[in-house]
Amino acid sequence: MKLRLAVSLIALVTIFGLSASAQELPKIDAFVGYSYLRANPATSGVGGFNLNGGSASAAYNFRDWFSGVADFGGYQVSKINGVNVDNHVLTYMFGPRFTYRNSRRITPFGQVLFGAARAGSGVFATSNSHTAFASSVGGGVDWNVRDRFSIRPVQFDYLLTHFPEVTNGNNLTQNNFRVSTGIVFHFK
Repeated sequence: MKLRLAVSLIALVTIFGLSASAQELPKIDAFVGYSYLRANPATSGVGGFNLNGGSASAAYNFRDWFSGVADFGGYQVSKINGVNVDNHVLTYMFGPRFTYRNSRRITPFGQVLFGAARAGSGVFATSNSHTAFASSVGGGVDWNVRDRFSIRPVQFDYLLTHFPEVTNGNNLTQNNFRVSTGIVFHFK
């Protein structure tokens, strides 16, 4: 009787151990992809414009639901209000990500990021290149294809920046919108 109980307990522990290792949480999720940024300057007379570029992020998973994220984006603009320009916007932000891992295939997440943005001269109606405060609130979903990578079909972010206005130099709030898509690599 004791031998049967011991064998049953060992078998049970082995089965739970195998299933736990099969669902091991990756330590780092690295994302690379395309990003579209809809910029909305606060300067009167300057309309919104589109920027295309790329973004990358790395998330360190402390728990299955909580991560620390470093997010970087680079965007290029060629025309603002019909005028040819050749300028850029760079963002670098950090913060927490909250993930819901209830499904094996679909992983939704939300995040809040804080950092800075750098805009070249002429972007957001600035006369010189500027670095300003930036923050982002958003979320997305990952479709888990394999253990080592996922596809991120969509990520939406509200991106807030505070660049100075050309006319008086006061910092204004720009309410921007970012959409990203790409691939996530998982490292265990």
